[in-house]
Amino acid sequence: MSEPAIEPLIVVGVDGSRHSVEAVRWAVEQARLMGGRVHAVMAWDWNRNPFALGMAEARFAEQEAVTAEEAARRKLADAVTAAVGASPGVPVFRRVEQGSPAQVLVDASKEADLTVVGTRGYDGFKGALLGSVSQQVVQYSAGTVVLVRENENEDENEDEDEDEGAGDSGNGA
Repeated sequence: MSEPAIEPLIVVGVDGSRHSVEAVRWAVEQARLMGGRVHAVMAWDWNRNPFALGMAEARFAEQEAVTAEEAARRKLADAVTAAVGASPGVPVFRRVEQGSPAQVLVDASKEADLTVVGTRGYDGFKGALLGSVSQQVVQYSAGTVVLVRENENEDENEDEDEDEGAGDSGNGA
């Protein structure tokens, strides 16, 4: 008897930025082409030091951690829906894990056939070629990594909108 073939796994890093939404679109299209599945992964981190907190503060910190994880779940769901809608045509699983984004994605890459990230996320600045998370994933990933750039036309439109906004604020109107 032959074993059933396992669908190729594509892991895609998501932080809710436009770059990560483009990465999700690309990953889903690639999964469609290769008959694979997608794990959209979002990391969240809650830095707490139990030695610096009293009992009441520790309980509050635990509640806040649950709130942060739930916020990450909602943000991931919104980003995936924005990228590919409610019926993407391939299996897309959403994974929210605690930890630093780069480490979570590098760990996830160990089980993936392909890892996909956007070129930069929310904390990137305009001139950066790669964000710090993307750079670490490329450097330490266990397998092949695809970097997806944001649609250049959208970037140009954003620049125009920002220029217009800056000009309007100084005219007193």
